[in-house]
Amino acid sequence: MAIPLAQIPAEVLREIRKYKWTAFFTFALVSFLVLGAGFIWPYQYRSEVVIFVDDSNIIRPLMEGQAVTTEISERTSTAREMLQSRLILERLASDMDIFSGPAPSPEQLEARIAKLRSQLSVVPRGENYFGIRYTTTSQMDAFRISQRLGQLFIEQSRDRKRKESRNAYEFIDKQVKSYEAQLTSVEQRMKEFLSDNRDGTEQEANARMASLRADLELAELDRKELETRVSSLVSQIQGVRPTLAQGQTEDAFRERIKSMEERLDSLRLQYHDTYPDIIITREQLAELRKQRERANNEPATEIPERSEGGGIPNPVYQELGVSLSNARANLASVETRISSLGELLDRQEERMVRIQSNKAEFSEITRDMEVNKQIYDDLLKRREKARVSMHLDIEGQGMNFRIAEVAQYPTSPQGAKFPMFAFAGLFLGALAPFGALAGILQLDPRVRAREQLEDGIGLPVLVDIPAVRTPYEKRSSRKQTLFIFIFVFLAITGYVGIIVAKHMGVV
Repeated sequence: MAIPLAQIPAEVLREIRKYKWTAFFTFALVSFLVLGAGFIWPYQYRSEVVIFVDDSNIIRPLMEGQAVTTEISERTSTAREMLQSRLILERLASDMDIFSGPAPSPEQLEARIAKLRSQLSVVPRGENYFGIRYTTTSQMDAFRISQRLGQLFIEQSRDRKRKESRNAYEFIDKQVKSYEAQLTSVEQRMKEFLSDNRDGTEQEANARMASLRADLELAELDRKELETRVSSLVSQIQGVRPTLAQGQTEDAFRERIKSMEERLDSLRLQYHDTYPDIIITREQLAELRKQRERANNEPATEIPERSEGGGIPNPVYQELGVSLSNARANLASVETRISSLGELLDRQEERMVRIQSNKAEFSEITRDMEVNKQIYDDLLKRREKARVSMHLDIEGQGMNFRIAEVAQYPTSPQGAKFPMFAFAGLFLGALAPFGALAGILQLDPRVRAREQLEDGIGLPVLVDIPAVRTPYEKRSSRKQTLFIFIFVFLAITGYVGIIVAKHMGVV
């Protein structure tokens, strides 16, 4: 049954008075134990190297877009991972300038690496700074190891940047050579395809077929025109007699001259005066006019009667015959041209069928060539950038680490010191009896206050009788209290004496 919190201070004081000697020995034991811990507590010494991240090099803006400087992201975590890697810690653990003596065995090397890893820390020190700390019990070891860690970190980061840039360049160069070989192979496939298939492209075949169709349409129009002309000449020649009878009248000559003049006018609309048909027609017209004049000058009685078969050749009939022959010859020529154009168009259609059958393969080769060419050109640019980046890292340009503050020899320990143990010993020694009794009272099942019965069990308490001490018990208690104060004074005096002796270097 727990005692009420309000009754704990009074009960603790009552128990302290009851167990004076126990409380004194608890005070003395705890105080001197804490003081003794201050004597044997190992002091920790810390040394630190401050690293500056230099990302404002003048090369960076000058080479913007032409080279890629190796970036350093999450600088503190990156530095911590690098320093705790086995590569650096193993080099440090095997350094004979820091760890004197013979070469360590594998077990000793592993123990050193584990100790170095546990005592190493990396802390941020601003936007572009971070510190590499090493804490150990030896001042010289803290100084040497922290200094060496800074040097190893700078070397390792520089080597890593150079390695990354070189690996990037070698990888891109390998890809460039690979795509160059692929591009050469595709170009060879294209060359072989074009040499085996000389039909040309679909665009060329379509243009040729369109040209042939246009020529064929024009030829068909010419054929229709010639057919019409042939029909017209046939109808005209059927209405003209092959011969002319002599002794014709004035009206007959007039009709023939009028017909010849109309034909001459028609020919002049189409041809020049030097055209053979025009020259022949003019000569025939002149001959008719002469015949009409002779006929008019001769007496009508002198004109002999001619039989129907005794006439002269009709020049109109002859001219129509010549024109009809020419028209039929031209029609035959146009039909021959139409037939040739049809054959050429059939060949072009067969060519288009072959082109369509090879179109898929040609498109695939063209697509492969374009894709490989684009990737190859892009990789060439990237390779040149990688080359410049690699030379930047080799020359130590771009983003770099450098030591801003070298390691300092530690003159004072870090963490808890002897004065802190001395002060904590007195404080904890004085607090220990009260704290122990307060805990014991909470665990003690005995009833010490009326509230425990009333609140805990619900039994009413009529009256509580206080403890009564006899005069002898009071005198004995006062004597014990006096002795307790004397011993407490002696203990504190000895405690302070030990502290002063420690400070003066006596102990």
